[in-house]
Amino acid sequence: MKTVKFHKTECGVEVLLNVLHGDTLSEKYLERDIYNTDFFEILLFKKAKGSLVLNQQKITIADNTIIFISPFQKRQWTLEKEGLDFTVLVFQENFLNDFFSDKFFTYRMLYFYQLNYPLYITVDDEQLQKALDQLMEIKSELVDSKTDSIHIIRSLTYYLLLKFNRIYAETNHLSIERAENSYAYQFKQLLELHIRQKQRIDHYADLLNVSRITINTCVKKQFNVTATELLKQRLLFEIKNDLIHSGKTIAEIAYDLDFSEPGHMMRFFKTQTGITSGQFLLDYQNGIFS
Repeated sequence: MKTVKFHKTECGVEVLLNVLHGDTLSEKYLERDIYNTDFFEILLFKKAKGSLVLNQQKITIADNTIIFISPFQKRQWTLEKEGLDFTVLVFQENFLNDFFSDKFFTYRMLYFYQLNYPLYITVDDEQLQKALDQLMEIKSELVDSKTDSIHIIRSLTYYLLLKFNRIYAETNHLSIERAENSYAYQFKQLLELHIRQKQRIDHYADLLNVSRITINTCVKKQFNVTATELLKQRLLFEIKNDLIHSGKTIAEIAYDLDFSEPGHMMRFFKTQTGITSGQFLLDYQNGIFS
């Protein structure tokens, strides 16, 4: 599977961020191959008709749809060329880490690394146009840079990401209250890094040098699920992803994910989903996403 790498902009400001209009990208998004990227993407569709399979979710794309894609999420586009009009904000996490003191910023954004809610929002004409105007201002600063351009780019990006987060939270009835400590976000980050090798809460308690109770209390308060539930959700996603995309056997997937034997993984899968892996794959191939 192809992984698209981020290339630094050739604009006047050397940053790990760019704003691109669909006119220069439409052929890429009209291809139906499955691929991923090593950067974040936020796509704002002013005019569009089609669909996207992303993170095992099928998203119907129409006018005023905003899509949120995290690094290495596999996607497959089905878009109609006629009338397609969209703009993309792309950036690597290091762009945020370089400028924001909060190293867990992307994990605080509800739409990134999301497993439980849709990876898109629909906005009205005014909201979309305001966001597009700000993206064009960022692009202008990238192309015609001045000594203070990087500060304007940083401020506009920060504003947009937080504004999208507020709309996303309101759309999905989620809280954006900031936690008093970062253990919940550290746990979520560590899951992304280690889920294929570490599937016990004790592993993460050791990495964080805190107790299981502390992790569970913080995760429950911030995400309204227990740490164990969050871990199981993330592990289940990894199994599904391998079943769909890896071409590996059940046994190979089980051992790659550190299950002691394939039967244990299959029982875990059936307990979490209520169906077998075979039924899951059949449903997926028939366009039924669960």
